[in-house]
Amino acid sequence: MESVRLDKWLWGTRVYKTRSDAAEACRGSAIRHNGTIAKPSAKIRAGDTIIARTKALTRTLHVVGLTEKRVGAALLPNYFEDQTPESEYAAAREKRENAKVFSHKGAGRPTKKDRRDIERLLGDNKKDI
Repeated sequence: MESVRLDKWLWGTRVYKTRSDAAEACRGSAIRHNGTIAKPSAKIRAGDTIIARTKALTRTLHVVGLTEKRVGAALLPNYFEDQTPESEYAAAREKRENAKVFSHKGAGRPTKKDRRDIERLLGDNKKDI
């Protein structure tokens, strides 16, 4: 195997969950192949550098091996070397922690407990409403 489509490789090496997610990331300019914005059909070879931006993390991957099939997580070192700086991982962890702190409480439907509290507050008058 001399070259592989970029979207297949990104899916096979578990950078993106689905191949369509990988193709959409390419179309959305989230993937750079050797420094240039890549199309999903771009052919990659061993030795290439891929920069992939996901939700909270921008990963830098050096291609070591090629695959068109989904591989197990334990086999990933056979296909790429992760050259992502540790500062990127730290920033992603911080974003996740901050997202938990600033979650909006009370949005959506009332819980069962909330409904019972409302009924207790309104008493028997709720039947008239």
